[in-house]
Amino acid sequence: MRAVLQRVTQASCTVDGKVTGAIKLGLLVLLGIEEADTEDDLNWLANKITGMRVFGDENGLMNKALADVDGNILLISQFTLFAQTKKGNRPSFIKAARPDKAIPLYEQMIKTLETLTGKKIATGVFGADMKISLVNDGPVTIIMDTKDKDNH
Repeated sequence: MRAVLQRVTQASCTVDGKVTGAIKLGLLVLLGIEEADTEDDLNWLANKITGMRVFGDENGLMNKALADVDGNILLISQFTLFAQTKKGNRPSFIKAARPDKAIPLYEQMIKTLETLTGKKIATGVFGADMKISLVNDGPVTIIMDTKDKDNH
C-alpha cells in the first residue's frame, strides 16, 4: 500500500457535483492499493497514519498526532499512486490492485481508521471521477509505502 498524507486545514471530495466527504483540520490521505497488499500492510499503514506527529505544538514543532489536535481524515482511493513510468509517456497501472481485491481492502482501511480514531472517516467514492479540494497546511506532505518501511 502506498499513501500520500497531506496535512490540511480543510479538504473535500465531490462526485457528480455532490460532496461525498469533507473535513476541516486533519489529514487528506490518498491511498493506493497494489495486488501484493495484505491485511498486515493495512494495519501497519493505518497505525502509522493515525500516529504520525505532523501537527504543530505550542512551539510550532511537529510533535502532535491527529488525536492530539482532534483532527479528522478524508480517505481517497487512488490507484494512480502505482503508476509505472519507466517506458514511454503513458503510465502503466499494472501493479495497482483490481477492484475485486482493492475494494475490500479500502473498506477495511476505513473501518480500521475509524476504530483507531474513534471517528467517522470521510471518504470519496471508489473508482469514481472525484474532484478533490484542499488547503495543504504548511505545506506538509508525507509519502509512505508498506513495501519500503525502512525508508518511510
